[in-house]
Order: sequence, then structure tokens, then C-alpha cells
Amino acid sequence: MKSYPALLAAIGNTPLVQIPFESEGKCLAKLEYLNPDGSVKDRSALYMIEEAERAGELRTGGTIIEASSGNQGIAVAMIGAAKGYKVIITVSEKISREKLQTIEAYGAKVITCPATDFIADPKGYHSEAALLQKQTPNSIFLNQYFNPRNPQAHFLTLGPEIWEQTGEKITHFFAAAGTGGVVSGVGRFLKSKNPNIKVVAVDAATSFHATLGMPKPYRMEGIGIDFKSPCLDESVVDEFISVSDEQGLGILRALSTKYGFLVGPSSGAVAYAVGNYKLADTDIAVMIFADSGRAYLSKGYF
Repeated sequence: MKSYPALLAAIGNTPLVQIPFESEGKCLAKLEYLNPDGSVKDRSALYMIEEAERAGELRTGGTIIEASSGNQGIAVAMIGAAKGYKVIITVSEKISREKLQTIEAYGAKVITCPATDFIADPKGYHSEAALLQKQTPNSIFLNQYFNPRNPQAHFLTLGPEIWEQTGEKITHFFAAAGTGGVVSGVGRFLKSKNPNIKVVAVDAATSFHATLGMPKPYRMEGIGIDFKSPCLDESVVDEFISVSDEQGLGILRALSTKYGFLVGPSSGAVAYAVGNYKLADTDIAVMIFADSGRAYLSKGYF
């Protein structure tokens, strides 16, 4: 078994496993919840922080500020603790209790803001993070929603892993779209290897994008294109599939009790999309299971 010189070196190289869905094609799940802190966000948070260090934007004794629905905040808190930075995370009030407590367990400060329909709302967690950065000396705002280093992290790490693990035979890629970082970064890498690979972005049914600018609240976390962002490269996305709360959350119990995958809401939405997608018997579809259901047990989804 491989050993690592430090905690952060263990990020990545997660397993790719088959799920026996009733599908003509082969359905594979990339288990990103087996990253050190339990989500795909470990990859983007580490890359964004280390690029900020290399660029001189983040210096010794500095403070990292981030706006997060949960997993990015947890990853930043873990990495900040390992590297010796102060961390402040702003979150929406719909965050699960487990996620909030995990961020705090790493010693980060958490500021909870009202849930809003638009990212520019001055009461929302994104606006609060931007304001805090202006008020805090020697600090940076990672800004995962607008930072091009977000998709680049997945272009450099997650995309190549999937390509290699499928023996360069992947035909379809499915990922939940929130910031757009995963689907854009991986999609861009896969398209560079084989432009015929279909890239599918799974969105919340009542998001800003899905409703053409008329969003409504939804319960799922870690999913939902709620604003225009440079992190979402629509040129590499072949199809957007909208999934409702009822569909994405409704499949979670079956995933755990029938297949043994205890995963979070965005993974449920992706699994629902894949399970209802028409695949040929020669197709190989990869879906991202972004985080564990352990972070949502208090929500009653299972």
C-alpha cells in the first residue's frame, strides 16, 4: 500500500467502481468522498491555495476567506489547518449541521448568512466573504465561483485520472454543476483526448440556469447553476439535465440500501440522471460521487 509524506499529498487517486444499474452501458462511479476530507473539493481547494502561494497572494500568517455551501469550506479549513493559516468560511443557512460542525472542528471561523436566490444579494454568503476580505489585512478570498483555478484543478488531476482508469475508453461523463469547476475542467480534459466523449452537466431543476433566470429555492446542496460564472465552460458541455429535489433526494436511500453507496444530494442527482439516461451496450459512463451521505444524516434523507 502506498504511503504519503504528508496529509495533503493523499488528495486524489480515488477509486472508480462499477454500479450495477439497469442500463445497457457500463456505469462507473468516481468515489471522490474518499479524499482525505471527504469530497471532490479537496482537489480544487488545494490547487487554488497553492497557486495563491506561488503567486505571492497568500503569505505566512495570512487568512483564507471562502464562501461555500459546505464541502469547499471543509476542504479549505482542513488545508488551512495543515498549512498554518487562519480560515474564515461564510455559509448559507441551509448547510447541514454536520458540515458546519466539521468546518469548526478544524478551527475555522464560520459565518452563517441567509439563503438567497441571487449571488449578488448583499445579505448572501458570497457578498459577505467579499466584504470580509476587504476588512481583513493579509487575507485572500479564494472565490471558487469565479476563480479560473477551480476548473483548472480538475483539468490537471481529476480528468487524467478518469481517462487512465477507464483505459481511455470513457464515452460519457456526468457531474453535478454548481460552480461548474468539475464538469468544465474534467470535460475540457476529456474532450482534448476524444472530442466524441459526451459531457453531461446535472443541474437543480429550479436553478437560475435551468429556469432561464427565474430561480426558486431547492433543498439539494452542492448543485445548482445559480449565476453566470467563468468557471462554467458551456462549450464543453453537450447536455444539461435538470433534476428535482424529489428525484435527487429520493434516490439516496436506494443508493445506500440497494447498492451500498452512502452519498450526498449532488451524487443522488447525478445517479438519477445516469440511471435514466439511454446508454448503448458499448458505452462507458463515469459519474462523480462528490461527497458522503454522512454529512447529511441529520437531514433525514435516508
